[in-house]
Amino acid sequence: MIASLNGRVAAVSPDGAVVEVGGIGLAVQCTPGTIARLQVGEHARLSTSLVVREDSLTLYGFADDDERQLFELLQTANGVGPRLAQAVLAIHPPREVRRAVSMADVKALMQVPGIGKKGAERLILELRDRLGSTTSDTVLDGPVAAGLPSVTPVAPWRDQLTSALVGLGWSTKEADTALAELAPVADEQIAATGSVEVAVLLRQALQLLGRS
Repeated sequence: MIASLNGRVAAVSPDGAVVEVGGIGLAVQCTPGTIARLQVGEHARLSTSLVVREDSLTLYGFADDDERQLFELLQTANGVGPRLAQAVLAIHPPREVRRAVSMADVKALMQVPGIGKKGAERLILELRDRLGSTTSDTVLDGPVAAGLPSVTPVAPWRDQLTSALVGLGWSTKEADTALAELAPVADEQIAATGSVEVAVLLRQALQLLGRS
């Protein structure tokens, strides 16, 4: 199993990157948050998980070991494959996933594309004991942990998108223009769910920049 990569970032795309290790370029599937940390030409370390199928070998990359371990743990739940597990981490940081599961926050889990109410309830039922409790970090009269940002923090979405777009070859000015157009979309997401779906905004930003 390939547990990590440490090498030069050769390319970055909306859904992953190519990291050169020992002269070999390895394609890695990543969440927007991880992609935003990568810069072409710079060295990077990614924790990785290799998913083996009859017709494919897919390497998933993460910012740290905690994300990778949670990615693998999520797949032990019935009906959760690697793509859905990655989608969970694209919407929620690991600590928020643990909080949502430990506190049976169905609505938070339903913010992940592909997870409905029954799926969220099943995740909570199957993973609560495996993920452990986070009650020491939570308040008793509400679903949000003390000092813990709710789902995806509102402010960092701009930084994540800017870093991702610049990493894909767009200028900071072009990224700022796209972000200005997408701000109303982000506001609607926050009003509806309390979070920002960075992956959705990244795709829309690329479409806007492509048309321009």
